[in-house]
Amino acid sequence: MGKKQNENIFAEERKHMILEIINKEVKTTVAELCKRFSVSPATIRNDLRELEFAGLLKRTHGGAISNRKASFELNSYQKEVENVDKKAAIGRAAAQYVQDGDVIAVDTGTTMFEFIKAIAANKNSTVVTNDLQIAMYLERFSEIDTILAGGMVRRNFHSTVGPIAVEAIRGFNVDRSFMAANGVHLTRGITTPHIEQAQVKEALVAAGDEVILLADSSKLGKASFVKFAELSQVDVLITDSGISPELLAELEQAGVHVEVAKV
Repeated sequence: MGKKQNENIFAEERKHMILEIINKEVKTTVAELCKRFSVSPATIRNDLRELEFAGLLKRTHGGAISNRKASFELNSYQKEVENVDKKAAIGRAAAQYVQDGDVIAVDTGTTMFEFIKAIAANKNSTVVTNDLQIAMYLERFSEIDTILAGGMVRRNFHSTVGPIAVEAIRGFNVDRSFMAANGVHLTRGITTPHIEQAQVKEALVAAGDEVILLADSSKLGKASFVKFAELSQVDVLITDSGISPELLAELEQAGVHVEVAKV
């Protein structure tokens, strides 16, 4: 990438790209990032300082490392800076699976919000969700009926959890459940870091005649703390072109229909 092109990268976009590099490569150095983005060490250090403050990485002497652990989960505000283009493309691809008049269940998360934005203006449907942000967004669309599962509000995650939310969702049968995950693994299944969130996700999966999983390629091949579904329960997995050909073949051999969204 030439210097002139680099100068056109906005600071926020550069931080998104830095985060993707660290999450993929686990660690990096200030010198490597300076070379990649053609900016000064002071600029990169400032970027790393802001990303560390947001809890997205850990700075080291001369660079930074990923702070991801099996039980670690970015909150909703932090997730908004990750893989934005990929999530939007996956959301648009998932929208093709919604027909007028459908009753659907929608999981919580930033990818789910991109999906909802893709269907809201064009579909007559009923949406069951435990995501507060999604429910508030859909309130403005008269052709969509929204059912919000009550329960304990999980701070900083825009969602409800707990037995009230689980029982509310168990009372519904829907055409399709659209799900998110923190990890999608061939043998360890579909996972999330939070036990109560996993219980809600189990109920959402059980409610659907079909299950459509939306997961960007950074989630594939990984396992988080709590399993909420088996891969065999998924009818369609929608991801992005970052998926490796080897993993794509393995998933399809395991009976999972994979759709790769164009970013």
